[in-house]
Amino acid sequence: MRFALLLFILVPIVEMTVLIQIGGKIGSLATVGLVFLTAIVGVTLIRKQGLQTSLKAQEKMRRGELPAAEVAEGMMLIFAGICLLIPGFVTDAFGALLLVPPLRKVFAAGIVVKLFSSMMARGTQWQSSRYSGSRQQDGEIIEGEFVSEEKESIESKIDKK
Repeated sequence: MRFALLLFILVPIVEMTVLIQIGGKIGSLATVGLVFLTAIVGVTLIRKQGLQTSLKAQEKMRRGELPAAEVAEGMMLIFAGICLLIPGFVTDAFGALLLVPPLRKVFAAGIVVKLFSSMMARGTQWQSSRYSGSRQQDGEIIEGEFVSEEKESIESKIDKK
């Protein structure tokens, strides 16, 4: 919570400082134009890359795989979009870094590894099932017999009559 409060205070201060310095060098109108241009270009790129990431995730789900990397990339694209829509050059630079697919994949891999390692530390397990007309689970097969108690009780009632 303290980290979020610190970001909420520091980010606007840093952004205003950078905007004032750039506005002093290239002029205020050009600075405002650049801020709008980065937002427009960023949103366009996010829509394109978001659609591609969504299609990859759907394809993995069709194959019965967990689309963890795609979900992490999608979350980073949302965060990149927020950064690009916030007026300023520092957040735009951070958002632009998340739009570079190789960098985003590295960040996504780190997030997925951290997420799964924390889940495993808590004992949470993910099970993947493939759908091919019937549900199948990967893993050890345990053979045994099944006896329905309901069927036995019905048969015993019939025998008593």
